[in-house]
Amino acid sequence: MNSKARYASVLVVFGWVSATGLFAQAPRVDFPQASPTATLKQHIGLTDIEITYSRPSVKGRVIFGNLVPYGEVWRTGANASTEISFSTAVKLNGNAIPAGKYALFTIPAEDEWTIIISKDTNSFGAFGYKPESDVVRFKVTPKKLAEISIETFAIEFNHIRDESAVLELVWEKTVVPIKLEVDVVSKVIPQIDAAMASTNKPQAQFYFQAATFYFNHDLDMKKALAWLDTGLADKPKIAYELLNLKAKILAKQGDKDGAIAAAKQSSELAIKAEGANSSWVKLNNDVISSLQTKP
Repeated sequence: MNSKARYASVLVVFGWVSATGLFAQAPRVDFPQASPTATLKQHIGLTDIEITYSRPSVKGRVIFGNLVPYGEVWRTGANASTEISFSTAVKLNGNAIPAGKYALFTIPAEDEWTIIISKDTNSFGAFGYKPESDVVRFKVTPKKLAEISIETFAIEFNHIRDESAVLELVWEKTVVPIKLEVDVVSKVIPQIDAAMASTNKPQAQFYFQAATFYFNHDLDMKKALAWLDTGLADKPKIAYELLNLKAKILAKQGDKDGAIAAAKQSSELAIKAEGANSSWVKLNNDVISSLQTKP
């Protein structure tokens, strides 16, 4: 090879190496996601629930029955399959599901959706869905939105109570409700009993909380009243709160006179502590009014 050819070869190699080096050092571009990932965390009762999913938007398209076909397994979002985890055992529409992490698949239809909870959380979308990995599958009835259309797919919790909530899949004009239930009573009662049996006497606030729990869950009202009376014995600052609850329990038991007396005493103490505009006065008046309308 003559000197000119050798020189030309060196230039070609040098140019290739230089171009490769420049390409390798090019800055990374972080493009926005067409269907952004979202994580929903919700505490219901004593249970932590976490849902990770991607949120596609309508963008002028017809969704159900078109973009998302009827009768086919859907990842319930976009991109990777939707994941849902429960820190304790739960029930979805009455179906028992152990604590753990799962994939949430659905099969949309115009009048009925199939909800699938799967053990397989490793598949991308619904392409690798395996029926043998189902933990449960059940059917729910979708609802139609009459006046609005939801642009971006959303998973939400509504109607949250101590022991239940409604998990809703919402997109376009469709809402798919799923009833969720958790066990609270069997877990809380032993904790209350242990605290009451402790050598350290509970504070008035704890007596109020324990009695409130019993009242809200229709448990032993006599026990709840006894706790309130024990808490009131020390004349705590929150006596009007305990007395308001006592009035509601007595009303529930049919003791009209006792309930009215407790409510009036609660209002007197609330006015002394917070003034005439105390919200507890209205709460007590509500108790009294409800009893005066009864025969």
